[in-house]
Amino acid sequence: MKLTGAEIAAATGAEVLVEGGAEPPRRATIASGQTGPGDLFFGLPGANRDGGEFAAAALEEGAWGVLARPDHARAAMLRFAADSAGKLNIGWVLAAEEPLTAMQGLARAWRRALGAQVVGVTGSVGKTSVKDIARALLPGRVHANRENLNTEIGLPLTVLEAPDDTERLVLEMAMRGSGQIAELAAIAEPDVAVITNVGPVHIELLGSVAAIAAAKAEILEALPAGGTAVVPVDAGELEAHLSREGLQILRIGPGGDVEALEVRRLEGVTEALVGTPGGSQLFHFPFTEAHNLTNALAAIGAGIGLGVAPAEMADGAASIGFSSFRGERVELGDGIVLVNDCYNANPVSMRAALDHLATLGAPRTVAVLGEMGELGSDAPAYHREVGEHARAEGIDYLIGVGEPAREYDPDELVADPGEAAELLAALLQPGDAILVKGSRSAGMETVAELLPELV
Repeated sequence: MKLTGAEIAAATGAEVLVEGGAEPPRRATIASGQTGPGDLFFGLPGANRDGGEFAAAALEEGAWGVLARPDHARAAMLRFAADSAGKLNIGWVLAAEEPLTAMQGLARAWRRALGAQVVGVTGSVGKTSVKDIARALLPGRVHANRENLNTEIGLPLTVLEAPDDTERLVLEMAMRGSGQIAELAAIAEPDVAVITNVGPVHIELLGSVAAIAAAKAEILEALPAGGTAVVPVDAGELEAHLSREGLQILRIGPGGDVEALEVRRLEGVTEALVGTPGGSQLFHFPFTEAHNLTNALAAIGAGIGLGVAPAEMADGAASIGFSSFRGERVELGDGIVLVNDCYNANPVSMRAALDHLATLGAPRTVAVLGEMGELGSDAPAYHREVGEHARAEGIDYLIGVGEPAREYDPDELVADPGEAAELLAALLQPGDAILVKGSRSAGMETVAELLPELV
């Protein structure tokens, strides 16, 4: 992070209590136990403890400096004695009333210093996969969120991790309420905004799909004049937010600006001829899921919005890899395949995962489904619809996990993921294809972790 201490103080709005060395910091951290020489430690207030309490410990570990609330910053400073010249022989000590706001300001300053092109990705479903695909397809030096560092804390940390030679940033943005996307977009200042879709995710918090669309559309307000929005052909409730003057729109899907003209699915590979405003291009993707082809089109749209030629993106397709728990395929022996897709779940992603399970061509398909959270008063109806969709797709056996999963009308209902793993191990037959999916709160990863040990 090639910013001087004075530049960091200016970007964070912090008071300099102690000036440290002239070298810039190596990186930003928020965990004192992971802070080492060269690091800038941000002491963020938490639900139970204020991270600023550990500022002195970070300095003792050789941190480049610390930024914390004034009381904690001063306490850290006083832990150290002055040397013979009357100066403190420690790193930089910075004080700010709101350390998180300070960290976000520094991330914005570093994003501007990089001068990189920025893609912001949000949406109800598929944003992490779009981010993963775009990271692989975009040429040059690309930096993107690790795993789920996509919140008001994770996104600025992601930006501050970007090497100084970064040419493109791909930043996933999570949303749980109104104003949160605007907060993240103000840090990222995207050139291209991808909104994968709008569905009933977090509807318990926002009240309606229209309100969710409005919250997602906050990213569009952060685009510069002539900026590009990548959206589905059928934008639904989002459509009302796409009429902003000067906004360039790229629509994704059948009949859109970026669409799959021809598709062939081979063993583990999707071969797709993709039509774009820059011409048609053949892509070879290392996946077969239909929903990931849609995600790939969105990532290609992002590249088009940045001015990247389709042929350049095709060269990166082979290197696509997905974050943990997102459609991971595990071979269990006897031809049994486990699809571990338990990072999260909502009605849209559940249907897509069940659709993929049905296409695997297994003698028998088994879905192990946990609760879909944050669906509000209509949650039972959403669960029933998913259960009906599973039956319509020909899923042979359905195991529900937890009381809310009763609404799936499962063949078996169990109390928790551990019990689900034991039941599944007893039921498995050679050649089975299994889907494990549920919201993070359901802890469905336990099924995927235990099952290989039980079969």
